[in-house]
Amino acid sequence: MGDGTRAGVASLRATRWFTGEPVPTGEIVRVLEAARWTGSARNRQPWRFVVVRDRELQRRLSLLGGYAGHLATAPVVVLLAIDHGTGGEDAEFDGGRVAQSLMLAAHAAGLGSCPASFFPAANVARAGRLAGVEPPWRVRTAISLGYPAPAPEGRSAIPTGRLPLDRLVRWIEPSTTVDAAGSSTYVDTMHRERIIGLAGARRGDLDGRA
Repeated sequence: MGDGTRAGVASLRATRWFTGEPVPTGEIVRVLEAARWTGSARNRQPWRFVVVRDRELQRRLSLLGGYAGHLATAPVVVLLAIDHGTGGEDAEFDGGRVAQSLMLAAHAAGLGSCPASFFPAANVARAGRLAGVEPPWRVRTAISLGYPAPAPEGRSAIPTGRLPLDRLVRWIEPSTTVDAAGSSTYVDTMHRERIIGLAGARRGDLDGRA
């Protein structure tokens, strides 16, 4: 992985506040062009993009998820429509892949982004109707796009660092011992007491990146 790619992944952060500067259509197209090259199971590509720049529609969409308020004020909202019939059991995973690709492409273009989920199921159906998306396509995810503005002071109550790598990784290496059948056994080289779950992470367990 090149340094530029690594830096882009490591520096991507959710942006919920945007300047009033419009995002040129050509810039949106370039972001979507990059995202469409995302891999998917059996290359099914079970996604479609709906670009929304209508403020009233954005406002109505922002009411369909507990953390979707930023959709109302973003210059652009991209809805991800996923076809579970085409994508099968991999559809949700593939949807996450294309969403991350889109946000990384936006980040590389100097744009901020933030995903939002629609819930419960009734709101997923409402989002589809508002956007004119018909079954089997479903809209569960939206991504706001725009040029980042500073967050209002005191508005981020969630720790934004990341757990250190040694809290997240378990290494399994070939053992030097051989059992009676002549097969190599495998040993876990990381102590169990060093493994913690994200759900139980304390603020002090996170590194210092914002």
